[in-house]
Amino acid sequence: MQHSPKNFYNKILGAYGEALAVKMLKKKGYRILARNYRCFYGEADIVAQDGEDIVFIEVKTRSNTDFGAPVEAVDDRKQQKYYDIAAHYVKNIEKVPVRFDVVEILRGKATHIRNAF
Repeated sequence: MQHSPKNFYNKILGAYGEALAVKMLKKKGYRILARNYRCFYGEADIVAQDGEDIVFIEVKTRSNTDFGAPVEAVDDRKQQKYYDIAAHYVKNIEKVPVRFDVVEILRGKATHIRNAF
């Protein structure tokens, strides 16, 4: 993979968005269990606990809406990947409620979308 200025910018923007999301979630009382959780199926940006729920959170960061709202980038393929990651994560945990949220970061403003898919 080539390290172009655009790729570098996107990595920095993504890391900024995830840090902003973690800060917001902690303020809401979420306990962060993992960041960038990786398994065979892919990567979940944030795994957190909200009460009894284990929450898998995709963070989408954009500086503008030229290509649509950030949440619109969480397509069916990405959702299926999160379902598989969640199944892998909780396979040894007894009957835990699971939820899928999205944190949308647009121009530095975070919006938390519970039960996004």
